[in-house]
Amino acid sequence: MSTVLPTPRTTLRRRRERGSFERAVIHAILDEGLVCHVAFVHDGQPFVLPTAHVRVEDTLYVHGARRSRMLETLASGAPACLTVTLLDGLVLGRSAMHHSMNYRSVVLLAQGREVSERTEKLRALAALVDHVVPGRAAAVRPPSEAELSATRVVAFAIDEASAKTRVGPPVDLESDYDLPCWAGVVPLCLVAGTPEPDPRLRSGAAPPPALR
Repeated sequence: MSTVLPTPRTTLRRRRERGSFERAVIHAILDEGLVCHVAFVHDGQPFVLPTAHVRVEDTLYVHGARRSRMLETLASGAPACLTVTLLDGLVLGRSAMHHSMNYRSVVLLAQGREVSERTEKLRALAALVDHVVPGRAAAVRPPSEAELSATRVVAFAIDEASAKTRVGPPVDLESDYDLPCWAGVVPLCLVAGTPEPDPRLRSGAAPPPALR
């Protein structure tokens, strides 16, 4: 399906015009984002932790140490909320009340499934590496059996999710537009700097094309 069906938990109640259930929109935000915040409850205590993620078709994967509290909880099938946010700009209005931010975000509600099948696990781990730098997984040593055993991968179906975005200038009160203070948008974006080689880099090893 080209859309994710809304549920009572994902139906937008405020600023509905900013929302989207289109899979293409949801997938694009998940693919561009590099950090996913995962909310879960462990022993009655809520936690929200940042982690890397990757989308493969209609599944979102996260990974970590097998003994991680977060991964153990997620692998048990406990309810989780995963959020990816891209900050695009600071919106400066003519009043304090009408300052905002331009952003794109996805909220996914799901129960995790531990990935135990070897082929899927290896594919997910390679996709996680390639999400950071395209083509990187094929250029580096794959996980050893010990590393694979020590790593837990959890999958989430992208079935109950919504996207929300804000774009454009501030929306001020009509009576405020004649105020003399500056108003507008300060664009923000994530920019990669010049690659810094490892001091122990082997002579002749050049940065991969994706970094150049």
